[in-house]
Amino acid sequence: MTNAPDQTLADLSEGEVLARIFPRLPHADTELLGPGDDAAVLSAADGRYVVTCDMMIQGPDFRLAWSTPHDLGWKAAATNLSDVAAMGARPTALVVAIAAPPSTPISVILGIADGLREGCEALAPGCGVVGGDLSASDALTLSITAFGDLEGRAPVLRSGARAGDVVAHAGRLGDAGIGLGLLFRFGVDADGVPSRAAADALKLREPRFVEAQLAPVPPIRLGTVAAAAGATAMLDVSDGLAIDAGRLARASGVGVDFESAELGDRRELALGGGEDHGLLATFPPGVVLPAGFRRLGTVTDQPGIVLVDGERHTQGGWDPYRGWDGATT
Repeated sequence: MTNAPDQTLADLSEGEVLARIFPRLPHADTELLGPGDDAAVLSAADGRYVVTCDMMIQGPDFRLAWSTPHDLGWKAAATNLSDVAAMGARPTALVVAIAAPPSTPISVILGIADGLREGCEALAPGCGVVGGDLSASDALTLSITAFGDLEGRAPVLRSGARAGDVVAHAGRLGDAGIGLGLLFRFGVDADGVPSRAAADALKLREPRFVEAQLAPVPPIRLGTVAAAAGATAMLDVSDGLAIDAGRLARASGVGVDFESAELGDRRELALGGGEDHGLLATFPPGVVLPAGFRRLGTVTDQPGIVLVDGERHTQGGWDPYRGWDGATT
């Protein structure tokens, strides 16, 4: 069957769609048996796996007028790889499930596959897509399960921080939040509806911030680096620095005190903007921070409390049950 631009999923069988996807997906270094059977078979030299799962749903998580199919595949890979890295593990494999309206052009699915491949190759070389599923849905939905190898190390949990530890961060802070704000302000038409043309023009004017939102580049390799350097706790900053620091603080039974001078000129965006997918980690006092991490503050003995310069901070950030306006376009 030809690759006509106007072909949709309804024009093809599941087998035909898969036959076009598989050649675009990366193999995993740990893959003993990949896509095509009832399940994949992976090697597990450590004897343990880190496993995580994340969803992206049209509407609360992305708008098709703003994100290209490649963006969606890249971001789906990046957000899951970051969760693996936050455990101090090396990402090894992804399992990808996609549900889409039957009217979806096949080019959209192939673009997502390309984004997944290039995201894995750029962010976690050796990680591949080893299986998944396809189905129909009213809204385009991606569900990713990611696996990681601890390589003989103990996992770095959220619950290991101790009073006196140094709080440090790797990656961007606030850029994705700025990008989202720009998209809602300038990536729309005269009626306020998300517009592909307006978003494309905005990408040319503000590539740093828009790309940080649509196709983030988390510091994946620094997860294992932090673990080897003795990180006592770590997590992926997906919903905002303040809200995620609060999660780490509650899990560890400690508090976090950020220094505003270390947060930069955009303090509130650094604290409240989500989706940068950096790594927030704590290290024992006196440890030389690994390259790529910068000190943001200290761990206190006030359980669950997030402070800035000693003053309590009201935690903001992203919550899908409160932050979504119900729109899908």
